[in-house]
Amino acid sequence: MSKAARLPIIDISPWLSDDPSNAEARTAVSAALHSACVNYGFFYLDISSYADPAEPEELTTLARKFFDLPQEEKEKIALRNEDNARGYARLKENVTNGKADNHEGIDFYKPVDNPDKTKPLWGTNQWPSVPGFKEKYEAWVEKMKALGMITMHAMAVGLGMTEKEWQDLRSQVDDSFWVMRTIGYPPLPNNHDGFSCGAHKDYGCLTFLYTDPTKKALQVFMAGAKPEGLQLDEDLPVEQDKDGFWINADPVPGCVVCNIGEMWDIWTNGLYRATLHRVVHRGTNYRIPFFFEPNFTAHVRPLDAALRIQKSGKDHGGGTGTDKKPVVYGDFLLAKVGNNFDKY
Repeated sequence: MSKAARLPIIDISPWLSDDPSNAEARTAVSAALHSACVNYGFFYLDISSYADPAEPEELTTLARKFFDLPQEEKEKIALRNEDNARGYARLKENVTNGKADNHEGIDFYKPVDNPDKTKPLWGTNQWPSVPGFKEKYEAWVEKMKALGMITMHAMAVGLGMTEKEWQDLRSQVDDSFWVMRTIGYPPLPNNHDGFSCGAHKDYGCLTFLYTDPTKKALQVFMAGAKPEGLQLDEDLPVEQDKDGFWINADPVPGCVVCNIGEMWDIWTNGLYRATLHRVVHRGTNYRIPFFFEPNFTAHVRPLDAALRIQKSGKDHGGGTGTDKKPVVYGDFLLAKVGNNFDKY
Protein backbone atom coordinates (compact mmCIF):
# COMPACT_ATOMS: atom_id res chain seq x y z
CA MET A 1 0.00 0.00 0.00
CA SER A 2 1.39 3.36 -1.01
CA LYS A 3 1.68 5.96 1.71
CA ALA A 4 2.51 9.64 1.57
CA ALA A 5 4.78 11.39 4.02
CA ARG A 6 2.03 13.78 5.08
CA LEU A 7 -1.33 12.80 6.51
CA PRO A 8 -4.41 13.79 4.48
CA ILE A 9 -6.20 17.08 5.19
CA ILE A 10 -10.00 16.82 5.17
CA ASP A 11 -12.27 19.87 5.27
CA ILE A 12 -15.39 19.10 7.32
CA SER A 13 -17.26 22.25 6.22
CA PRO A 14 -19.67 20.50 3.77
CA TRP A 15 -21.04 18.56 6.74
CA LEU A 16 -21.78 21.69 8.80
CA SER A 17 -25.14 22.30 7.09
CA ASP A 18 -27.95 20.28 5.51
CA ASP A 19 -27.96 22.36 2.35
CA PRO A 20 -28.93 19.95 -0.48
CA SER A 21 -26.43 21.66 -2.76
CA ASN A 22 -23.67 20.26 -0.51
CA ALA A 23 -24.65 16.64 -1.14
CA GLU A 24 -21.85 15.90 -3.61
CA ALA A 25 -19.24 17.61 -1.42
CA ARG A 26 -20.47 15.72 1.65
CA THR A 27 -20.09 12.44 -0.20
CA ALA A 28 -16.53 13.37 -1.16
CA VAL A 29 -15.69 14.20 2.46
CA SER A 30 -17.10 10.87 3.63
CA ALA A 31 -15.05 9.02 1.02
CA ALA A 32 -11.91 10.86 2.14
CA LEU A 33 -12.60 9.97 5.77
CA HIS A 34 -13.06 6.32 4.83
CA SER A 35 -9.77 6.26 2.92
CA ALA A 36 -7.91 7.99 5.75
CA CYS A 37 -9.26 5.57 8.35
CA VAL A 38 -8.40 2.51 6.26
CA ASN A 39 -4.89 3.65 5.35
CA TYR A 40 -3.74 5.73 8.31
CA GLY A 41 -6.15 5.98 11.23
CA PHE A 42 -4.95 9.60 11.34
CA PHE A 43 -5.78 12.75 9.40
CA TYR A 44 -6.01 16.50 9.72
CA LEU A 45 -9.56 17.79 10.11
CA ASP A 46 -9.90 21.32 8.80
CA ILE A 47 -12.30 23.06 11.21
CA SER A 48 -11.47 26.63 10.18
CA SER A 49 -15.11 27.18 9.20
CA TYR A 50 -16.33 25.67 12.47
CA ALA A 51 -14.16 27.12 15.24
CA ASP A 52 -12.42 30.45 15.62
CA PRO A 53 -8.68 29.76 16.13
CA ALA A 54 -8.78 32.31 18.94
CA GLU A 55 -10.84 29.88 21.05
CA PRO A 56 -8.24 27.14 21.53
CA GLU A 57 -5.50 29.77 21.74
CA GLU A 58 -7.31 31.20 24.73
CA LEU A 59 -7.43 27.73 26.24
CA THR A 60 -3.66 27.39 25.95
CA THR A 61 -3.22 30.78 27.61
CA LEU A 62 -5.36 29.60 30.52
CA ALA A 63 -3.38 26.35 30.67
CA ARG A 64 -0.13 28.28 30.83
CA LYS A 65 -1.46 30.27 33.78
CA PHE A 66 -2.28 27.07 35.61
CA PHE A 67 0.95 25.19 34.87
CA ASP A 68 2.98 28.27 35.90
CA LEU A 69 1.48 28.13 39.41
CA PRO A 70 3.58 26.85 42.34
CA GLN A 71 3.51 23.07 42.61
CA GLU A 72 1.64 23.12 45.91
CA GLU A 73 -1.12 25.18 44.28
CA LYS A 74 -1.46 22.72 41.40
CA GLU A 75 -1.57 19.79 43.83
CA LYS A 76 -4.81 21.21 45.29
CA ILE A 77 -6.64 19.52 42.42
CA ALA A 78 -4.46 16.37 42.36
CA LEU A 79 -5.85 13.09 41.07
CA ARG A 80 -5.62 11.54 44.53
CA ASN A 81 -8.23 14.01 45.81
CA GLU A 82 -10.88 12.41 43.66
CA ASP A 83 -11.19 9.11 41.76
CA ASN A 84 -7.55 8.95 40.61
CA ALA A 85 -8.67 9.84 37.09
CA ARG A 86 -10.06 13.39 37.28
CA GLY A 87 -7.67 16.17 38.15
CA TYR A 88 -4.03 17.19 37.98
CA ALA A 89 -1.23 14.73 37.20
CA ARG A 90 2.20 15.98 38.18
CA LEU A 91 5.23 15.70 35.91
CA LYS A 92 6.03 12.01 35.19
CA GLU A 93 2.90 10.77 37.01
CA ASN A 94 1.32 9.60 33.76
CA VAL A 95 2.75 6.22 32.71
CA THR A 96 2.79 4.58 29.26
CA ASN A 97 4.20 1.09 28.68
CA GLY A 98 5.54 1.09 32.21
CA LYS A 99 7.62 4.25 31.78
CA ALA A 100 6.97 7.73 33.15
CA ASP A 101 5.85 10.31 30.59
CA ASN A 102 7.58 13.68 30.66
CA HIS A 103 4.48 15.86 30.89
CA GLU A 104 1.95 17.15 33.38
CA GLY A 105 -1.74 17.56 32.74
CA ILE A 106 -5.30 17.93 33.94
CA ASP A 107 -7.93 15.33 33.05
CA PHE A 108 -11.65 16.01 32.81
CA TYR A 109 -14.40 13.47 32.10
CA LYS A 110 -18.10 13.61 31.41
CA PRO A 111 -19.90 14.50 34.66
CA VAL A 112 -21.77 11.52 36.12
CA ASP A 113 -24.93 11.07 38.13
CA ASN A 114 -24.41 10.37 41.82
CA PRO A 115 -20.63 10.92 41.82
CA ASP A 116 -18.61 8.78 44.21
CA LYS A 117 -14.86 9.34 44.30
CA THR A 118 -14.29 5.88 45.78
CA LYS A 119 -15.41 4.38 42.44
CA PRO A 120 -12.98 4.53 39.50
CA LEU A 121 -13.93 7.27 37.00
CA TRP A 122 -17.01 8.19 39.03
CA GLY A 123 -15.73 11.27 40.81
CA THR A 124 -16.20 14.97 40.17
CA ASN A 125 -14.10 17.10 37.82
CA GLN A 126 -11.60 19.36 39.57
CA TRP A 127 -11.24 22.77 37.96
CA PRO A 128 -8.34 25.19 38.42
CA SER A 129 -9.06 28.42 40.22
CA VAL A 130 -7.66 30.38 37.23
CA PRO A 131 -10.39 32.91 36.29
CA GLY A 132 -12.34 31.89 33.19
CA PHE A 133 -10.76 28.43 32.97
CA LYS A 134 -13.85 26.35 33.70
CA GLU A 135 -16.21 28.41 31.54
CA LYS A 136 -13.93 28.47 28.49
CA TYR A 137 -13.05 24.79 28.67
CA GLU A 138 -16.67 23.75 29.12
CA ALA A 139 -17.58 25.75 26.03
CA TRP A 140 -14.89 23.88 24.08
CA VAL A 141 -16.28 20.57 25.34
CA GLU A 142 -19.69 21.40 23.88
CA LYS A 143 -18.16 22.42 20.56
CA MET A 144 -16.08 19.23 20.32
CA LYS A 145 -19.02 17.02 21.31
CA ALA A 146 -21.01 18.50 18.43
CA LEU A 147 -18.04 18.04 16.09
CA GLY A 148 -17.82 14.42 17.19
CA MET A 149 -21.41 13.71 16.16
CA ILE A 150 -20.91 15.48 12.83
CA THR A 151 -17.76 13.50 12.08
CA MET A 152 -19.33 10.21 13.16
CA HIS A 153 -22.24 10.81 10.76
CA ALA A 154 -19.86 11.61 7.91
CA MET A 155 -17.87 8.46 8.67
CA ALA A 156 -21.05 6.36 8.75
CA VAL A 157 -21.82 7.51 5.22
CA GLY A 158 -18.28 6.75 4.11
CA LEU A 159 -18.62 3.25 5.53
CA GLY A 160 -21.81 2.72 3.51
CA MET A 161 -24.18 2.50 6.47
CA THR A 162 -27.92 2.68 5.90
CA GLU A 163 -29.89 5.38 7.71
CA LYS A 164 -31.17 2.81 10.21
CA GLU A 165 -27.64 1.52 10.79
CA TRP A 166 -26.45 5.06 11.40
CA GLN A 167 -29.25 5.69 13.89
CA ASP A 168 -28.30 2.50 15.73
CA LEU A 169 -24.67 3.62 15.90
CA ARG A 170 -25.72 7.13 16.89
CA SER A 171 -27.57 5.69 19.89
CA GLN A 172 -24.24 4.29 21.09
CA VAL A 173 -22.48 7.67 21.09
CA ASP A 174 -25.25 10.22 21.79
CA ASP A 175 -24.28 10.43 25.48
CA SER A 176 -20.55 10.33 24.90
CA PHE A 177 -18.40 9.55 27.92
CA TRP A 178 -15.99 12.20 26.69
CA VAL A 179 -12.55 12.96 28.07
CA MET A 180 -10.56 16.17 27.75
CA ARG A 181 -6.98 16.82 28.76
CA THR A 182 -4.83 19.88 28.88
CA ILE A 183 -1.18 18.86 28.72
CA GLY A 184 1.95 20.83 29.59
CA TYR A 185 5.19 19.72 27.97
CA PRO A 186 8.59 20.78 29.23
CA PRO A 187 11.49 19.96 26.88
CA LEU A 188 12.19 16.22 26.88
CA PRO A 189 15.60 15.65 28.52
CA ASN A 190 18.07 13.68 26.42
CA ASN A 191 18.62 11.26 29.30
CA HIS A 192 14.91 10.64 30.02
CA ASP A 193 14.05 6.92 29.95
CA GLY A 194 10.83 7.29 28.01
CA PHE A 195 8.99 9.88 25.96
CA SER A 196 6.96 13.01 26.48
CA CYS A 197 4.15 10.51 25.93
CA GLY A 198 4.97 6.92 25.02
CA ALA A 199 3.61 4.96 22.06
CA HIS A 200 -0.05 4.11 22.49
CA LYS A 201 -3.42 3.77 20.77
CA ASP A 202 -6.42 5.80 21.89
CA TYR A 203 -9.30 3.93 23.47
CA GLY A 204 -12.53 5.28 22.08
CA CYS A 205 -13.99 6.86 18.94
CA LEU A 206 -12.29 10.05 17.82
CA THR A 207 -9.53 12.24 19.17
CA PHE A 208 -9.52 15.93 18.23
CA LEU A 209 -6.12 17.34 19.13
CA TYR A 210 -5.54 21.07 19.21
CA THR A 211 -1.79 21.10 18.93
CA ASP A 212 0.81 23.74 19.69
CA PRO A 213 3.17 25.13 17.02
CA THR A 214 6.06 22.83 17.99
CA LYS A 215 7.17 20.71 15.02
CA LYS A 216 8.45 17.13 15.11
CA ALA A 217 6.60 16.44 18.38
CA LEU A 218 3.65 14.20 17.50
CA GLN A 219 4.81 11.04 15.71
CA VAL A 220 2.53 8.52 13.98
CA PHE A 221 3.52 4.91 13.28
CA MET A 222 3.03 3.54 9.77
CA ALA A 223 3.20 -0.26 9.65
CA GLY A 224 5.20 -1.98 6.93
CA ALA A 225 8.26 -1.05 4.93
CA LYS A 226 8.84 2.55 3.89
CA PRO A 227 7.40 2.87 0.38
CA GLU A 228 10.03 3.03 -2.33
CA GLY A 229 10.55 6.54 -3.64
CA LEU A 230 8.84 8.20 -0.67
CA GLN A 231 9.78 11.88 -0.84
CA LEU A 232 10.17 13.70 2.49
CA ASP A 233 10.03 17.35 3.41
CA GLU A 234 13.04 18.64 5.31
CA ASP A 235 10.82 19.21 8.32
CA LEU A 236 9.18 15.80 8.07
CA PRO A 237 11.84 13.11 8.53
CA VAL A 238 10.97 9.43 8.73
CA GLU A 239 12.50 7.37 11.50
CA GLN A 240 12.76 3.72 10.50
CA ASP A 241 11.49 1.04 12.88
CA LYS A 242 11.86 -2.72 12.58
CA ASP A 243 8.12 -3.17 11.96
CA GLY A 244 7.41 0.09 10.15
CA PHE A 245 8.30 3.75 10.29
CA TRP A 246 7.31 6.91 12.13
CA ILE A 247 6.21 10.16 10.50
CA ASN A 248 5.68 13.54 12.11
CA ALA A 249 2.18 14.98 12.30
CA ASP A 250 3.18 18.63 12.45
CA PRO A 251 0.58 21.33 13.11
CA VAL A 252 -1.48 22.63 10.18
CA PRO A 253 -3.21 26.02 10.64
CA GLY A 254 -6.98 25.78 10.99
CA CYS A 255 -6.86 22.03 11.63
CA VAL A 256 -7.06 19.64 14.52
CA VAL A 257 -5.19 16.35 14.28
CA CYS A 258 -7.79 13.61 14.34
CA ASN A 259 -7.28 9.92 14.94
CA ILE A 260 -9.58 7.01 15.53
CA GLY A 261 -9.50 4.88 18.65
CA GLU A 262 -9.83 1.18 19.36
CA MET A 263 -13.64 1.23 19.29
CA TRP A 264 -13.58 2.02 15.57
CA ASP A 265 -11.17 -0.88 15.17
CA ILE A 266 -13.84 -3.14 16.71
CA TRP A 267 -16.79 -1.50 14.92
CA THR A 268 -15.09 -2.13 11.57
CA ASN A 269 -13.62 -5.53 12.46
CA GLY A 270 -10.13 -4.17 11.79
CA LEU A 271 -11.00 -2.39 8.54
CA TYR A 272 -10.18 0.94 10.19
CA ARG A 273 -6.88 1.08 12.04
CA ALA A 274 -6.35 2.53 15.49
CA THR A 275 -2.77 3.69 15.03
CA LEU A 276 0.15 3.89 17.44
CA HIS A 277 1.42 7.39 18.14
CA ARG A 278 3.81 9.06 20.58
CA VAL A 279 5.07 12.50 21.57
CA VAL A 280 8.71 13.62 21.59
CA HIS A 281 8.38 17.24 22.64
CA ARG A 282 11.47 19.45 22.66
CA GLY A 283 9.63 22.72 23.24
CA THR A 284 7.71 24.24 26.15
CA ASN A 285 4.08 24.30 25.10
CA TYR A 286 0.54 23.08 25.63
CA ARG A 287 -1.78 20.71 23.80
CA ILE A 288 -5.48 20.06 24.28
CA PRO A 289 -6.81 16.69 23.16
CA PHE A 290 -10.55 16.03 23.28
CA PHE A 291 -11.63 12.39 23.17
CA PHE A 292 -15.10 11.81 21.74
CA GLU A 293 -16.00 8.41 23.15
CA PRO A 294 -18.95 5.97 23.06
CA ASN A 295 -21.57 6.04 25.78
CA PHE A 296 -20.29 4.39 28.95
CA THR A 297 -22.80 1.55 28.51
CA ALA A 298 -22.29 1.17 24.73
CA HIS A 299 -22.03 -2.42 23.51
CA VAL A 300 -19.42 -2.16 20.77
CA ARG A 301 -19.44 -4.92 18.15
CA PRO A 302 -18.49 -5.22 14.46
CA LEU A 303 -20.91 -3.27 12.25
CA ASP A 304 -22.76 -4.92 9.40
CA ALA A 305 -21.56 -2.23 7.00
CA ALA A 306 -17.92 -3.05 7.68
CA LEU A 307 -18.54 -6.78 7.42
CA ARG A 308 -20.21 -6.23 4.04
CA ILE A 309 -17.12 -4.45 2.76
CA GLN A 310 -14.81 -7.16 4.04
CA LYS A 311 -17.00 -9.90 2.60
CA SER A 312 -16.94 -8.17 -0.79
CA GLY A 313 -13.14 -8.32 -0.77
CA LYS A 314 -12.89 -4.71 -1.91
CA ASP A 315 -10.90 -3.40 1.04
CA HIS A 316 -9.33 -5.21 3.95
CA GLY A 317 -7.67 -2.15 5.48
CA GLY A 318 -5.26 -2.74 8.32
CA GLY A 319 -7.12 -5.68 9.84
CA THR A 320 -5.78 -9.19 10.23
CA GLY A 321 -9.02 -10.90 9.26
CA THR A 322 -9.58 -11.99 12.87
CA ASP A 323 -13.04 -11.26 14.17
CA LYS A 324 -13.01 -8.51 16.79
CA LYS A 325 -14.62 -9.38 20.11
CA PRO A 326 -17.47 -7.12 21.33
CA VAL A 327 -16.85 -5.02 24.43
CA VAL A 328 -18.84 -2.80 26.75
CA TYR A 329 -17.03 0.52 26.47
CA GLY A 330 -17.16 1.41 30.18
CA ASP A 331 -15.58 -1.92 31.14
CA PHE A 332 -12.88 -1.46 28.50
CA LEU A 333 -12.14 2.07 29.70
CA LEU A 334 -11.93 1.09 33.36
CA ALA A 335 -9.38 -1.60 32.55
CA LYS A 336 -7.24 0.89 30.59
CA VAL A 337 -7.34 3.86 32.95
CA GLY A 338 -6.32 1.77 35.94
CA ASN A 339 -2.80 1.48 34.48
CA ASN A 340 -2.32 5.11 33.45
CA PHE A 341 -0.87 6.70 36.55
CA ASP A 342 2.03 6.08 38.88
CA LYS A 343 0.75 5.41 42.37
CA TYR A 344 2.12 7.11 45.46
